[in-house]
Amino acid sequence: MLNRRKFLVGTGAAALGALVLPKAASAFLSTAGEHPLGLQLFTLFNVIDADVKGNLKKVADIGFKEIESAFSKLPGYYGMKPKEFAALCSDLGLSWKSHHVLGASLKLPPGTKLPAGMPTHMLNLKEDMQALVDQVAEGGIPYLVCANIPTGTLDEIKQAGEILNKTGEACKKVNIQLCYHNHDMEFKTVEGKIPYHLLLSECDANLVKMELDLAWATKAGVDPVELFKTHPGRFPLLHVKDISSDFKTLEPVGEGVVKFKHIFEHVKEAGAKHYFVEHDMPKDAFASIATSYKNLRAMGI
Repeated sequence: MLNRRKFLVGTGAAALGALVLPKAASAFLSTAGEHPLGLQLFTLFNVIDADVKGNLKKVADIGFKEIESAFSKLPGYYGMKPKEFAALCSDLGLSWKSHHVLGASLKLPPGTKLPAGMPTHMLNLKEDMQALVDQVAEGGIPYLVCANIPTGTLDEIKQAGEILNKTGEACKKVNIQLCYHNHDMEFKTVEGKIPYHLLLSECDANLVKMELDLAWATKAGVDPVELFKTHPGRFPLLHVKDISSDFKTLEPVGEGVVKFKHIFEHVKEAGAKHYFVEHDMPKDAFASIATSYKNLRAMGI
């Protein structure tokens, strides 16, 4: 399986609709299907650059209303300046809500070859923070997300917190909210500490919020709802991603073991405002996101 984390470091519906929902969820789910669903464009990494406009139109035609961008093989934002990409999205009825960037320089193992056309240096918050903030501000995007950052030692975690707080301050000046996106590695003990918990406590809660990836949290044995209860309002963004029962293969949403019904009963506690479907570079990206969209709507999400 090729997922974003590995790339960065090494590169039923009708039945679901019949579920009885508990009363506690009724306030949110009584408007089933009305909340705009988003897509993380990393899902389309292998196909989007061939026809950016045409592929975004396919995304809109499925029913997605919001998008979260990431890096691609083309320069800038899928070959465009921020304002150009924002205008294209708007023309297609898509609202560009968020953008993913690296937290630190990409360190590839010797001999690793990046896909043709990708730059050898990818902008990152440690070295290029202000440039990245300025670009997002130019595009009129409300969220900037750190996609990952080294957390393998306590020193790295400390430095990560400093980078995130500094970026959060710069973002606040231009009315952007910084968030941090997790994989499963942030929940693995490092020198007796859990990196994710340290980031939650050491980063300013107003400057640095979280985009919780539901599949990676599930793989790590973490109940997202418990995080929501412990840190209410800290999770404005969610990555709606699913994973197989052996935790080895990412799946279309609703085809794996992530407890979406349980999680979405508590989105108000989370402070969640935007939900981005993601399936890291599946074999057939459009079939995957169509299935995910259909299953989420059948679940009342």
